[in-house]
Amino acid sequence: MTLPAGTDAVRQSLASFRQEREADWKAFEALLGRVEKRAPRALSEDELLSLPLLYRSALSSLSVARATSLDSALIAYLEALCLRGYFYLYGARRSLRTRIGDFFLRDWPAAIRDLWREVWVSVGLTVVGAIAGYWLVTSDKRWYDAIIAPSLAGGRNPDSSAEMLRSVLYGGGDHFLSGFAAYLFTHNTQVAILAFALGFAFAVPSVLLILMNGCMLGALFQVYAAKGLGFALGGWLSIHGTTELFAIAIAGAAGMRIGTSIAFPGELTRMAAAARAGRVAATAMVGVAVMLLIAGLLEGIGRQTITNDLARYAIGDGMLALWICYFYLLRMVRHGDR
Repeated sequence: MTLPAGTDAVRQSLASFRQEREADWKAFEALLGRVEKRAPRALSEDELLSLPLLYRSALSSLSVARATSLDSALIAYLEALCLRGYFYLYGARRSLRTRIGDFFLRDWPAAIRDLWREVWVSVGLTVVGAIAGYWLVTSDKRWYDAIIAPSLAGGRNPDSSAEMLRSVLYGGGDHFLSGFAAYLFTHNTQVAILAFALGFAFAVPSVLLILMNGCMLGALFQVYAAKGLGFALGGWLSIHGTTELFAIAIAGAAGMRIGTSIAFPGELTRMAAAARAGRVAATAMVGVAVMLLIAGLLEGIGRQTITNDLARYAIGDGMLALWICYFYLLRMVRHGDR
C-alpha cells in the first residue's frame, strides 16, 4: 500500500473506488480469459460488443488510479489488465495460413541470408572433405573401409566390378528406393540433425561432421571414377543431392552460429548470445526439414526412374538454382522493383 499514513479519507476513497468499478474489471478479466483460451466464438454477441467498452472503462480506472496515487498493487493490476486487453483488441492476430506464408516468404529466406558466412564455410568444408576422401582412397584403397561404414557402402568397394557399380546407377527399379539409396538418405538426415544439435560445443562437432560427410562423398566418387563411372555417379546423386547437401550445409551453418556465439558472445552473456543465435538457427532448421523432405521425394521417385545422365543433372542443377534464387536472388529483384 502507498497510502499516506493516517488519512482515513484516502482509505475511504480507495474503498469507494474499488466498490464502484471492480465489477467491471472482473467482468473484463473473465471475458479475456475465456476468449484467450478458446476463440471469439466462445463469447456471445453481447459479450463481444462489451469487450471494447470494458477495456475503455479499465483504462479510465487506470488513469484515475495513477493520478490520485492510489494503491500500487491496484495500479499494477490495472496496467496488466489493460495490456492484455490492448493486445487482444488491437494486437496483430495472424491466421495459421498467414504464419506459414510469412515463414516461407520472409522468415526462412531471411534466416538463410543471415547465416551466409556460416553456409559458405560449411560448403567449403564439404568440398575440402570430398577432396581429402578422394585423395586418400586413391593413394591407398584401404582408406575406403575406414571412411565408409559397411552398412553405407552396401557391399560396394574399390574391388567391385564396373558391372556391379553400374547396376546401382541404372538398375531403374520397380520400387522407388533401393536399399543403398534409403540408407544414404537416412545417413544424411542424421548428419544434418547432429551438425545442428552438437553445435553448442563451440561448433567443433559440426565442423568435424561436415568434413567427414564430405570425405565419404569423395571416397565414394573415387571408387566409381576409377571404373569410369564418376560422371554417371554425379548424375545419380545430383537429383536429390544438391538439395540434400545444401540442407546439410545449412544445418551445419546453424550449428556453427550457435557454437561461435557461445564461444565469442561479445558484450552479451553466453546464454543471451546463444538465445539470439538460436532464434535464427531454429528458423533455418525448420526449413532444413522441408528441404530434406523434398530431397527424399526427389530421391525416391526420380533417381530410380530417370536413368538418363543429362536429365539427372538437369534436375539436380535446376533444384540448386531454384534454392539459390529463392534464398538470395528474389529479394534483390524485389528491392530492385522498389
